[in-house]
Amino acid sequence: MAKLEINLFGSCFVRRSGADGYEITGTKHKALFAILATAPFGRRTRSFLQDALWGASTFDSGRQSLRRAISDIKAVMGPDFDRLLTTTHSEITLDLQQVRFVGRPGSATFLEGLDIREEGYNDWLRSIRQNPSQLFGLYSASHQPPPPSILPTVAVIPFRMVNCSPSDVPLGDYVAEEICRSLSRSNLMAVISHMSTRRLADSHVDIQTVHTELGTNYCLSGSFRVNGSEAVLDADFIDTSTGRILWTKTFPAPVKDFLSAESVAIAELTHRIGRKIASDTVRHVRGRNLADLEDHRLLLAGVGMMHELRLSSFAQSRQLIEETVRRAPHAAEPLAWLGDWYVMSIWNGWSTDPKQDARLAAECTQRALDMEPDNSLCLAVDGVIHSALNNAQPAAEKQFEKALDINPNDAMSWLFSGVMHAFRDNGAVAVERVEKAHRLSPIDPLGYLYNSLASFAHVSNEDYARAVELADKSLALNDRHVSTLRTKLCAHFHLDQTEEMHATAQQLQRQLPSFSLDEYRRSHPGADFDVGRRMVTALRAAGFS
Repeated sequence: MAKLEINLFGSCFVRRSGADGYEITGTKHKALFAILATAPFGRRTRSFLQDALWGASTFDSGRQSLRRAISDIKAVMGPDFDRLLTTTHSEITLDLQQVRFVGRPGSATFLEGLDIREEGYNDWLRSIRQNPSQLFGLYSASHQPPPPSILPTVAVIPFRMVNCSPSDVPLGDYVAEEICRSLSRSNLMAVISHMSTRRLADSHVDIQTVHTELGTNYCLSGSFRVNGSEAVLDADFIDTSTGRILWTKTFPAPVKDFLSAESVAIAELTHRIGRKIASDTVRHVRGRNLADLEDHRLLLAGVGMMHELRLSSFAQSRQLIEETVRRAPHAAEPLAWLGDWYVMSIWNGWSTDPKQDARLAAECTQRALDMEPDNSLCLAVDGVIHSALNNAQPAAEKQFEKALDINPNDAMSWLFSGVMHAFRDNGAVAVERVEKAHRLSPIDPLGYLYNSLASFAHVSNEDYARAVELADKSLALNDRHVSTLRTKLCAHFHLDQTEEMHATAQQLQRQLPSFSLDEYRRSHPGADFDVGRRMVTALRAAGFS
C-alpha cells in the first residue's frame, strides 16, 4: 500500500500517488496534517487543533469546524482514512509509519505560503521556523543537511595547465586527485571529493563560491607547468572564510616524480598543508571562549595542544576535546581522542590517579567503538590502551590488525602497532611500521611523536645512531617529551657517548624529577624484554636508581 506523502518545506502538499491517489487541497486541512506530522507520536488533542486553526471562533464553533474538516478529509481519503488516522473524543493521531516525508529539510521555508491568520497557528509556525532542525529526524538521513564538520575541511581545485601540449592537459587534474588522496589519510581533516571540485576546474576560482558551495575552510589551487621532463607546481593555500593566502609555494620536480605513488613533491606539499592547518587552528583558539569557537577548530586544536606537552596547554586540550564530544555526541572520533588524552596524562606523569584515568580511557574507546565498531582510529587508540596501559599485547595486536584491515592507510595504527613490536624486541618489524606511518600521515601536530616512537623502534632494532638522529628531530619540535629523552639517553649509552648521555640525563631529570627505575620496570610494557633491560642498564649508568 502506497504511503501518504507530505512535504513540509516550501510549498506544502499532502497526497497519495498512484492510480487511486488523491490530494488534500484545503489550506487548513493541509495545516492540520502538518501539525499532526510534527507532533510527538503524530498525536494532538482536539483542543490544540481547534485553538490553532479556529482560535477566533467560539469553542462550539471551533469544535464544529474541526469536525467538518475531519469529515471533508475522510471524503477525500476514503478507506485510507481509517488506516492513517485515529480519532477519539479528545485526540487525533496520524500514523507516522504510514507517512513518507519528501523534499529537503532546510532547502526552503517551513510551510512556505501556508498562511492562516489564527494566533495559535502562527505561534506554532514561528516555533518551528526558528528551529527547523527539530524536524530533521522525520526525514531519511540522505535528506537531512549534514551536521557541521568537527574537522577542518579542505578542497583541492584541479590545477590550471600553463603553456602545455595537449598530451599534458590531464596532469593538473591527476596531481590534484593524488593530493586529495594523500590528505584524506589524515584522521584530523576532512577532504572534499575530487569529483566535487573538478567542476570548478574550467572556470575562474572564486574563493567565496568554494567556501559556500563546497562548505570548505581551506582551499588549494594553482597552476602546473611542464617543460620536457621537468614540471613546476605553483600552489596557493587559502583560508576560504577570509580569502587570506596562508602560503604560496613552488614545487619543482621531474614529471615522473609527480606521477609516482611515492611522490616527494606531493608528500612535501601535503605535509606543508597539514602543518599550516594545525598551527593556524591552535593559534586561532588561544585566548578565546569555548562558546566562540567554530566546530571544525575544536578537535584539531585539542589534539594539537595535547601534544605540546605544556601542562597548561594539556589541560586546555581536554576542555576542547570534551566540548567537541558535547557538540557532536554521535561522533566516535572525539571520544577516541579523549581516551588518548587520558593515556598521555598517565605516560607524562601528570595523572593524579593513573588507575582511574586508565579506566576512563578504556570507557572512552568502548563508547566510541559502540558507535562505530569499524572505525580504524577508535580501534587504534583502543589498541594503545591495551598495549601501553594494560600490557596486554595480544589484545592490542588484534585491534591494530583489525584497524589496518579496515583502513590500510591508517597512520596511527601503523605507528602504534610498530611500537608494540618494539616493546617485544621485534625491531625490524617495528622500524618498518613506524616509517610507513610517517609516510602516510599528512598532518602532524603529532610530528614529534612519530620521530620519538621511530627512535624507540630503532633502539629496539639496535640501530642507535639512527635512534639519536630521530630523537633529536623529535626534541627540536618538542623538547619536553620524557620518553624521547629516555630513548636518546639509551642510544647515547650504547654508542659510548658518555658526555651526551649525561647531558640528556640532566634534561630528563629536569622534566621528570620523580623518575625511578622501579617505576619504569613496573609500568613500561617493554621492561621484561631485552629492549627494556638495555634501557635499564643505560639509565642506571646515567645515575638513575
